[in-house]
Amino acid sequence: EVSTEDPETAFCTLANREDLNPEEGSIYHCLYQFTRNERLTETNKLLCDVCTQRHCGPKKDIKSEKKHVYTNAKKQMLISLAPPILTLHLKRFQQAGFNLRKVNRHIKFPEVIDLAPFCTSKCKNVAEGDTKVLYSLYGVVEHSGTMRSGHYTAYAKMRSMNNHLSDLVLRGQSSQALETESVKGQWFHISDTHVQAVSAAKVLSSQAYLLFYERLL
Repeated sequence: EVSTEDPETAFCTLANREDLNPEEGSIYHCLYQFTRNERLTETNKLLCDVCTQRHCGPKKDIKSEKKHVYTNAKKQMLISLAPPILTLHLKRFQQAGFNLRKVNRHIKFPEVIDLAPFCTSKCKNVAEGDTKVLYSLYGVVEHSGTMRSGHYTAYAKMRSMNNHLSDLVLRGQSSQALETESVKGQWFHISDTHVQAVSAAKVLSSQAYLLFYERLL
């Protein structure tokens, strides 16, 4: 879907990205890099239909002459619809010559994350005037081992029912009240048939591969 946006607001977010100043090696830094503003120049120039029509005339002439005009452009990926459930998949491998190598670096992640700096200012399911889009962590998948072999374990939080989340999933509606109770809960570590209660600090120190958050606000 192609739409024409005001250049002054096309790249605006719900919260100021420049105030974020994310710490390197954190999930905020990952999201900041993933949604950064990119310039498309030289061989990455954008094929512009408007510029092509200005240069070559009506579309019927464009096809016959096979002429296209490319122009410099800006590109940015932002969230246009805040999901009820947010799943973050961390890239845990990198190219090393002809081989793939496991990335074992610890990535810091919080129990409550704010997606507002990564949402477009016209995010469809965020109330006008809101500058926060909060999510609470409820699950983590961790991988130990190498690219060839290893073991998956999970952390899950037992918590009270999130009525706000139910409204989002079942009715597509967002209530204004922050469900603080869903932030509380007991964490458990699950490895095959073994389940053990653990602290939140233990969870936050894990080498996350998948992160699962549920929307609060």
